[in-house]
Amino acid sequence: METDINCDLGEYSGTENPGNDELIMPFITSANIACGFHAGDPFTIEKTIMLARKSGVKIGAHPSYPDRENFGRASMKISDKELTESLIYQIGAVKAIAEASGEKLSHVKPHGALYNDAAADYNLAMVIVQAVKSVDNSLFLFGPSGSQMQKAADDEGLKFVGEFFADRAYNDDGTLVSRKIAGSVLHDTKMVIGRVLKMVKDKEVITISGKIIHITAQTVCIHGDNELAPVFARELMSELKANGINVQPVR
Repeated sequence: METDINCDLGEYSGTENPGNDELIMPFITSANIACGFHAGDPFTIEKTIMLARKSGVKIGAHPSYPDRENFGRASMKISDKELTESLIYQIGAVKAIAEASGEKLSHVKPHGALYNDAAADYNLAMVIVQAVKSVDNSLFLFGPSGSQMQKAADDEGLKFVGEFFADRAYNDDGTLVSRKIAGSVLHDTKMVIGRVLKMVKDKEVITISGKIIHITAQTVCIHGDNELAPVFARELMSELKANGINVQPVR
């Protein structure tokens, strides 16, 4: 058995508190780097790429709606063309900075509302898929298993990687529980690690209603935006290895 561990990083500006990125990086295998449209900036992109290189972590672009005001967490009504050009700009920026540093972009994972909207909207998912392909058709696309994003990727021949959220509650239909609902974000470290082990071993997750549903994922997402995140990342890596699960980037 094996799994990848990914985390959304570089979500600050160079003059602000750098957060937990440097402490988390040794315990993940894929980094999704903010592209500047919900958070981050060119300086932070380059710095995060260097941190990833130091720990042997794969580099990914984490594009969003053009929405720094709401941290990319609000749905937006923009034209397919505007979104396409926005995505190409964001993905291309991380790719260019990575290559200028002697590294290679590995994957793309949409951020926030764009991720959630595309999971249910085939047309929106196809815009993302085609934008990714236009930049580099060898990239992996990270998204929810069984979603419209996966369908669009499969239809276009883009390599898709199913994702499981370690610390987010799931609805019975396999979607994430809205952050507006109590219990949507899980904070019990032992419970969260247990959920990850169950998903990897049994391909199952217990939903917020207590129902057991099937889920297939090749990567596990952890969130790095709280002070205990580095401790959780270290414990998760340790428990996975102790259970005979090989933690490595998606191949």
